[in-house]
Amino acid sequence: MRAIPLLLATLPVAGSAADLPALVIPADLLGTPATKSKPAAVDAKPPMRGTASPSRHEGTEAVGDAPARRRDRVSASRPAPAAEATAPTEPTGVTTVDADRIVGQQDVELVAEGQAVLKRDRSVLTADRIVYREALDEVEAEGNVTLRRGEDRLAGPKVQLRLDEQTGTLDSPTYEIHRISRKGGISRPITGSGEASVIRFEGENQYRLEDATWSTCQPQDPDWYIKAGELELDYDREIGVARHSTVVFQDVPIFYMPWAEFPLVAQRKSGFLPPTFGTSNKSGVELTAPYYWNIAPNYDATLVPRYISRRGLQLGGQYRYLTETMQGTTSLEWLSSDSVTGQSNRAAGSIRHQQNFGYGLSGSLDLNGVSDKEYFEDLSSRLALSAQTNLLRQGVLSYSSGSWWSASALAQSFQTLSGERPYRRLPQFTLGGNRLVWGGGEFNLATEYVRFAHPDANKPEGSRITLNPSVQFPLGTAAYTLTPKFGVHYTRYDLSTPLTVGEESITRAVPTFSLDGAMVFERETVWGGRDMIQTLEPRLYYVNVPYRDQSDIPNFDSGLFDFNFAQIFSENIFSGGDRIANANQLTAAVTSRMIDAETGVERLRAALGQRFYFEDQRVTLPGFAARTGRRTDILASLGGRIGKITTLDAGWQYSPEDRQTERFNADLRFQPAFAKVVNLGYRYTRDVLRDVDIAAQWPLGGRWYGVARYNRSLRDHRVTEALGGLEYDADCWVFRVVVHRYATNAEDVTQAIFLQLELDGLASVGSSPLDLLRRTVGGYGTINQPMADPVFGRE
Repeated sequence: MRAIPLLLATLPVAGSAADLPALVIPADLLGTPATKSKPAAVDAKPPMRGTASPSRHEGTEAVGDAPARRRDRVSASRPAPAAEATAPTEPTGVTTVDADRIVGQQDVELVAEGQAVLKRDRSVLTADRIVYREALDEVEAEGNVTLRRGEDRLAGPKVQLRLDEQTGTLDSPTYEIHRISRKGGISRPITGSGEASVIRFEGENQYRLEDATWSTCQPQDPDWYIKAGELELDYDREIGVARHSTVVFQDVPIFYMPWAEFPLVAQRKSGFLPPTFGTSNKSGVELTAPYYWNIAPNYDATLVPRYISRRGLQLGGQYRYLTETMQGTTSLEWLSSDSVTGQSNRAAGSIRHQQNFGYGLSGSLDLNGVSDKEYFEDLSSRLALSAQTNLLRQGVLSYSSGSWWSASALAQSFQTLSGERPYRRLPQFTLGGNRLVWGGGEFNLATEYVRFAHPDANKPEGSRITLNPSVQFPLGTAAYTLTPKFGVHYTRYDLSTPLTVGEESITRAVPTFSLDGAMVFERETVWGGRDMIQTLEPRLYYVNVPYRDQSDIPNFDSGLFDFNFAQIFSENIFSGGDRIANANQLTAAVTSRMIDAETGVERLRAALGQRFYFEDQRVTLPGFAARTGRRTDILASLGGRIGKITTLDAGWQYSPEDRQTERFNADLRFQPAFAKVVNLGYRYTRDVLRDVDIAAQWPLGGRWYGVARYNRSLRDHRVTEALGGLEYDADCWVFRVVVHRYATNAEDVTQAIFLQLELDGLASVGSSPLDLLRRTVGGYGTINQPMADPVFGRE
C-alpha cells in the first residue's frame, strides 16, 4: 500500500518516482550543435540623437516645460547588436523617453514627469517620474512604477536600473514572469508570480528577491505559494532556489525547507522527489524519500530508500539513458533482512537495453529476476507485478538487409515464480525473407534452428531445425480477391533425451495448401441522419494439410491458439513449431461495415463466421482430447460507434452442438466529453467466469470529479477489483484520493490508498494514482493535463 504524503523539507521536480520526466537526446548527438544565442550588450554610452519633439500632437518644442495638452519625447540612439543588425523589423538599441513634461540637459540627465514612459527594445518602464542618465545608461523611477518586457510585468513604488547591464533594484514589488513549459512534448504557459520586499536584477533573466513569495496560481490571492527569506530565479537555467522557505497551501504552512531548488517551468531537475507515507497490513508503516539526479538531458538516475516498519530498510534505484544509437533502464531493489519472513537479501532487478549498431544490425537485452518467488506478493502493491508467473531473461541480436531478408539470434530463459517451467532457448537462430517472384507471386521463407533445454532432468531436451518456404499468388480486383498459397513445413529433431527408445533423430515434412477468397459489395444508405456506405464482405478460406504422426515428437513450445476470428483464418490451430495439425477444412465468414461517406471513417462493424471440418482431428497436444465434431462454434462480433457519444464492442461464441453460449464479452462506453465517461462491461466463459465490470469518471460539480471501478465475479460471489476516488481541480493545483482493492488470489486481498497533491509547475506530493486510473477506467482523462490526452484520455 502506498500513498499518504509526508510533508517534509524537500521540494522536487513535478512528478513522482513512478512518473519520471522524459529523457531527451542532446542536439550534438543528432548531428546539430546545441547552441544558445544571447543578445549582445549594447554600448554603455550612446550619443543623444535628435531633440525634443511632441509625440501625440503636431508642432515642435525645445526641451523644457511642455504645454498642458502636449507630451514631450526624447530619443537616444544605441548601436544595434551584431546579431540583430540585419533585422528589418523595429530598430534596437534606441531609448525613447515620453512624458507630459521633460526637462534636463542633453547627454547628461533627463527628468520626465507625468505619465512618464521609457522604452528600450522590448522593455517598457512607466512611472509618475523617471530620471534617465544617458552617460551611465541608468534610470531611476518612482511612483506607480511598472516594468514590462514582453508579457513579463514587475511593479513597485521605486526602481533603479542600469539598462545595458540589466542590473538594479525594485522596491516592494509584485511580479509576473511568463514562460512556456514543454514537459512531455506538450507546450503550455507557466506564470510565476508573487511579491517581495525587494527584487535585485542581476543580469538578463536573473532575479534575486528578499522576503519573497512565488506561485503559479493567479497573482491575486494564490491558493499556494513558496514563502522564502531569499529567492533566486534563474530563467536561463529555468531553476529557482529558495532559502529559509515554507510552502503554504490554503494559508496553512505544509512544510519547511532550509534550502531547495525547484523548476520554474515544470522542467526536470535534480532534487528530492515527493516523499510518501503509508501503511499496509503486510508491511506496516512505509516511508519513501526518492532522490532524482538529472545527470544530463539524456541520462538520469533515481535513488529510492524505502523504510518498511515491519520488514526493514529497502534500498532501490533506477538508471536511464538515451542516445542516438541506444536506450535503456536499469532498476534494482534490495532488502538486507526481512523481519517478517526472516529471509536475508531479498532483492529484485531489471536491465532493459536496446541498441542500433548500424548497417542493419541491432540488439536488445531484457533481464529480470527476484530473490524469491514471494517477493512481488510481499513487497509490491501493483497488481501487474503480483500476478507475474515468469520473469523473462533474453538477449537478441538482429540483422535486416534492407531488401528482402533478415536474420536474428536469441538466447532466452525464464525465472518461474509459479506454475510449470517453460523451456529455455539456448540458442535460437532464425532466417527469413519475403520477395516477389515470377508471375506476380510472393515468396516467403521462414527458417529456424533452436536448442531447447530444461532445468528439470526428466524433461526431454534437444534441437529443432525448421524450414518453411511458401509461395502465394494474389489475384483479383478491388471487388474480389483470390489467393492460392502453397508451402511445405520441414522439421528435423535431434534429441538428447528422446520420448521413445532409439528415436534420437526425427524428421517431419508436411505440405500445406490454402485458398483464400473474398468479395466486397457496397451500397449507399443513410444511418443516423448521415450518408453512409454499407459493405457486405463474404469470405471463404480453405486449408488442406495432410496428417503426419507426431506422437514421438516432444512438445517444447506448442500450445493451442485461442479461438477467435484471427485463428479461424489461419493454417494451424497450434502455436509454436512442434505440432502441425492435419486439416481439411473450410472457414466461412461475412462482414458488414457502415462507413461514413464524407470522412471514410468506419462507424460500425459486424461479423459472423464458422469453420467446417471434412475430417477428424488426429494431431493433439499431451493432455488434450481430439476434436470430434465437424464444425466449430459460431463466432460473432459487433463493434463501433452506435451513437454520437456511445461505442460498443461485443463478441459472442456459440456452440451449435451443445446449444449453449461458450463465451460472451460486451463493453459499452458512454463518453459525452473530456473527463466524462461511463464504461459497462460483462464477461462470460462457460464454467470458468462470469464477471460484471463498471468504471466511470464524472464531474460532481464545484470542480470535483469522481472516479470508480467495480469488478465482481458473479460466479465466485466476490469482488475481484474495486476502486473509488475523488479529484479536485483548482487550476493551479489538483488533489486526488483513491482507494484501491484487488484480490491477488482466492484467499488474499490487497488494499492501497493513494493521496496526491499536485502544485502546478512546482511539485507533486504523495503517491500518484494516474497509472492505476488509466488502466482501470477506460477513457480516463487527466483533468489538469487535457492536452496530454487529446482523445478522452487515450495516449
